[in-house]
Amino acid sequence: MLSKRNIFITKDAKSKLLEVLNQSNYTKQCVIVDENTNEHCLALVQGIIPNAKVIQIQSGEENKNLTTCQFIWDAMTEHQMDRKSVVINLGGGVIGDMGGFCAATYKRGLEFIQIPTTLLSQVDASVGGKLGVDFQNFKNHIGVFKNPAAVLIDGIFLKTLPRREVKSGFAEIIKHCLIADSAKWQELSTKTFDNQDLIDLAKHSVEVKAKITDEDPTEQNIRKTLNFGHTIGHAVESFYLKSGNRLLHGEAVAVGMVAEAYVAYLKQYISLAEAEEIKAYIIQVYGQVEVPSQDYEAIIPLMVQDKKNENSKVLSALLERIGKGNYNIPLSKEETIEGLNFYNQ
Repeated sequence: MLSKRNIFITKDAKSKLLEVLNQSNYTKQCVIVDENTNEHCLALVQGIIPNAKVIQIQSGEENKNLTTCQFIWDAMTEHQMDRKSVVINLGGGVIGDMGGFCAATYKRGLEFIQIPTTLLSQVDASVGGKLGVDFQNFKNHIGVFKNPAAVLIDGIFLKTLPRREVKSGFAEIIKHCLIADSAKWQELSTKTFDNQDLIDLAKHSVEVKAKITDEDPTEQNIRKTLNFGHTIGHAVESFYLKSGNRLLHGEAVAVGMVAEAYVAYLKQYISLAEAEEIKAYIIQVYGQVEVPSQDYEAIIPLMVQDKKNENSKVLSALLERIGKGNYNIPLSKEETIEGLNFYNQ
């Protein structure tokens, strides 16, 4: 039997994948990769799935859309995959989100296995069963909830990543500490990025996210705390994606966490000193992205489509205190502007 949440942190993804596959009588298999994971990661697992259909898509958030889904569905249909087949998603958050979505909707649902190859997908996207694609430049606008048959997390894949990609994933680690574990935040924030134990932090993040998503699988209440930094961060990410000056997801969330920490201060949840502490550490890790004030009028309307919103109100996840998040907190245009100004100072 698989573990309760079917999440395995392993030093041998190949053997663990074989073990998982041997527990189910799948009729056919496909592996979804992009050009990067095809080159650097596929060989690590391909030996045990020699007959699997390899479906290669183009990397990048800009390709996380229904057009790419149609390409995947076409390939699955051509391979004559039936409802007892399995999809193996070998890649970062784009492949995990989109490959899982394609599996969950093909013939009303196939099982799928996530093998996340980026730090971002290992600590965030692969856990919790959120699947989807972007639509009209809105992040994850079309999607479903469905848990994978298994998640296999192996640190060996991190060795294939550019430093910038690893830093992007680190933003979600920071978030998990800020919303759920003040002691871990204090430990993390005393070390530079290069001195972090990423495997230990990945385990911590998986535990935090799995606990929250087990309690609230379809994001009705406490799961919304996982969106700290994402209301403003997603809007910033969407704006720059549309403009062609793309930020990585974690880079945009880093901006969002600083801005939303200041909003938490404005609402008297945390002190100004705590907001400044969060900002100082994030700027130390990521540097300061230019978010010009003349772009605010284009960025702020993008928050209106955020999935947490209700009754046309922008609802955010803020810090109740360092180490505890809260949710369904209204976020005004004026507060957003003040938060972005704080980031830009």
